[in-house]
Amino acid sequence: MHQIGADFEKETGHKARLIFGATGKFYAQISNGAPFEVLLAADAATPSKLVNEGNAVAGSQMTYAVGKLVLWSSKPGLVDDQGAVLKRADFAHIAYCNPALAPYGAAAVQAMKALGVFGALQPKLVQGENITQAYQFVVSGNAELGFVALSQVFKDGKIIEGSAWIVPDGLYQPIRQDAVILARGRGKPAAEALMKFLKGDRAKSIVKSFGYEL
Repeated sequence: MHQIGADFEKETGHKARLIFGATGKFYAQISNGAPFEVLLAADAATPSKLVNEGNAVAGSQMTYAVGKLVLWSSKPGLVDDQGAVLKRADFAHIAYCNPALAPYGAAAVQAMKALGVFGALQPKLVQGENITQAYQFVVSGNAELGFVALSQVFKDGKIIEGSAWIVPDGLYQPIRQDAVILARGRGKPAAEALMKFLKGDRAKSIVKSFGYEL
């Protein structure tokens, strides 16, 4: 979004003020009148719910990316390309984000349950409030590895550093990520321009370069 925001400003003259956090928290803030005009969620359900409740503009919802879950460590060689490290469990802590607030956290729980390791890993799980915090737990060494978004560790076709296992799609429900114009953005030229930009080729190429699908 930093790259998209910069290109959006160059192309349109509008400036996007970016605020990052957990989708579930944003939902609560928007429901309580927070002055946001556009939401880029990490799921599709939250924008739909906001539309149904009258807090977002009907017909404006669109999928800007399909997220991918990855098991990642900043340490080379710790995570194998089959995810067998989860069954060996020879680590002290594994990070993920709050499944009640963050779709990537829910996906991580689904994957661990599908692999039959969720119960065994309970004592080692470290929960972040959102995907950024889960990533920071791993970067800081508070957890040796963790479930994060592929986009956080992927650039230009490869994992940037460390070791990783891209979790197979069949182990969790697809993370369709939708954007929507919120009620406060109704009729606002900048909000409408951002949504139009997200549908364009430039934004799509940036999204794909970070490992998302479309």
